[in-house]
Parts: sequence; structure tokens; C-alpha cells
Amino acid sequence: MDHTPAINPTFDCQKETTLTNRITDMTTIYHNPRCSKSRQTLQLLKANGIEPNVVEYLKMPPDQEELRRILTLLKMRPIDLVRTKESLFSELGLDTKRDDDQAILAAMLEHPQLIERPIVIHDNKAAIGRPPEKVIDLL
Repeated sequence: MDHTPAINPTFDCQKETTLTNRITDMTTIYHNPRCSKSRQTLQLLKANGIEPNVVEYLKMPPDQEELRRILTLLKMRPIDLVRTKESLFSELGLDTKRDDDQAILAAMLEHPQLIERPIVIHDNKAAIGRPPEKVIDLL
């Protein structure tokens, strides 16, 4: 089974790479301050001398372009970035749509609490901080 994220047919990888280079001049963490793993990951970054750009993604959720960029950097399909144990996942009937990248992506855009966290982007690479030490390889 192909685990490459579904990409918009008009998606321009060269343009995206250039955009990514400009956006990620610094480290960014998609953060939920109520999540212990997210707090631990942020603390770990700071302990390693990195003051990341902190995006509280529940207050400022990524748009479709940014979410696709994150998926590309993570080399994941949308389902791989979803918190499948959230009750909302089942309530929305997403368990029957696991192979429908567009449906999963749409659900994440409408309900950002479904997005796994924390996500750290550094030097055009990304990792999910579960466990928090996974982000060390990015640095």
C-alpha cells in the first residue's frame, strides 16, 4: 500500500520547497499547551538552545496548504497524523474512511484537535514529538 500523502495535482514541489525554506528559517512547534508531551517537547527544544516559533494549532490551525506541507515533511498520509483514539474520530465516522485521504484531511482541517501533536519542523524536516526525544534527530 502506498503511504505517500495525497497531493493536490497542482502542487508544485519546487515552489513548495522554496516556500518551506523561507517559512522554516527557524524551528516551529505545533503545540497544545494542555498536552504533556507537547510541553515536554517544547521544554526539550529550549533545553537544547532552540527558541522555536510556537504555533498553538488549536487557536491558529494550519490551513490546507500548510497541513499538506507538514504531511509531506513527515512523509505521512493524513490518517497517520490523526489522533484515532479521540472520540471525535469515531463520532465523525472516520474509522470507515481510513483510506480516504481527502476525507481525513478535511476532518483535520475542520477539527484540528484530531491532529497529532506536537509536530516540530526544523531545517525542512519534521517529526512528531512522541516521545519528545524523537525531535532531537531534527536538530
